[in-house]
Amino acid sequence: MKTLLTNLCLLSLSLAALAASDWPSFRGDGSGISKDAAPPTKFSADDGVAWKAKLPGKGVSSPIVVKNKVIITSSSGAKEDRLHTLCFDTADGKLLWERQAWATGRTLTHESSAVAANTAASDGTRVFAFFSSNDLLAYDLNGELLWFRGLALDYPEAGNDIGMSSSVAVIDGVVIVQSEAQGDSFALGLDAKTGETLWHIPRAKEATWSSPTVATMADGKPLVLLTNAAGITARDPKTGTERWTNAKECDGISSTVVSGDVAYVPGGGLRAIKFGDSEPEVLWSNAKLNAGAASPVVHKDRVYVINRAGVLNAADTKTGEAAWQLRLKGQFWATPVIAGDTMYVSAKDGNIQTVDLSGDKGKLIADNKLGGEVMATPALAGGALYVRVGGELWKIAAGK
Repeated sequence: MKTLLTNLCLLSLSLAALAASDWPSFRGDGSGISKDAAPPTKFSADDGVAWKAKLPGKGVSSPIVVKNKVIITSSSGAKEDRLHTLCFDTADGKLLWERQAWATGRTLTHESSAVAANTAASDGTRVFAFFSSNDLLAYDLNGELLWFRGLALDYPEAGNDIGMSSSVAVIDGVVIVQSEAQGDSFALGLDAKTGETLWHIPRAKEATWSSPTVATMADGKPLVLLTNAAGITARDPKTGTERWTNAKECDGISSTVVSGDVAYVPGGGLRAIKFGDSEPEVLWSNAKLNAGAASPVVHKDRVYVINRAGVLNAADTKTGEAAWQLRLKGQFWATPVIAGDTMYVSAKDGNIQTVDLSGDKGKLIADNKLGGEVMATPALAGGALYVRVGGELWKIAAGK
């Protein structure tokens, strides 16, 4: 009992630094769900946009929001070897600080991607900016550099020629890095305060772009879930110790989503895995729920998946049985995000489609055409939508 209480207290303290309205990493807390009021459901490039801020160079990383600051990364230069981390005021879009660093690792990427492809993460007091070059920089919220790790200096064959995009996760004082390619392939746990390596796990030498997912067991102990072609593995974030594995191939791009003690894992369709500290139980598997690049999201009693044809599929979380389908417009790289009963689905061409999830079937509310490319998953915080549109960061909010 004493150990359980200690674990719960430590986890509570680590979360206390984050406000309820923060969106501290890729997909916020990992769910893609906002606890705030929903932003407007209808908007355009000229209506509903509170502010726009120019961004340097290129980037497909998502914004994060921490304590009234929105933070995003970019990469610039002919070789995209200049790494930018930028911080804006959520109220007016004013640039609060920008920090730059030179890449120490490989900067080759596919033309549709960028060296700034990995989304940053925050523990509420620090920001961890990770790049496709396998460079990881830690800043405080005022932009002071705390530490830097050029992981390609330690692992020279890290990276591939079309780029990396796995985002970092942070939990319980540990920054989790997943860098999987045909050369040096690994997962790392780094001390959030110092950048020191706490553990290193070799991984299969095959490219993977999915991101680590944080989960919490019933006793309050955190887990980090890692996926690749070999399956899904749960590890202790403090030590890297393996807790369990499910050796069935997982998708290489879309990431697992967790709701309660169930992980919804893309790969050969979608499967639901109930987990604890031992062998997991596969509750169901549905080969027809194929995810494209966008990760699945769970809302109430439905799990949602967008396939490569642009069809939004809703299925029952308990059985995996199909509930309804809705054909959307465009190609989708960004993962849907949800506030209230509204889903925001961002197409590559900049059409953010809003879908009402409150009824028996999803209902398309509006096509919101922004006129610029949207590749990155938006952030939802404080009743606003923060979205990367081409070379700009936009805030979409009511009353503007």
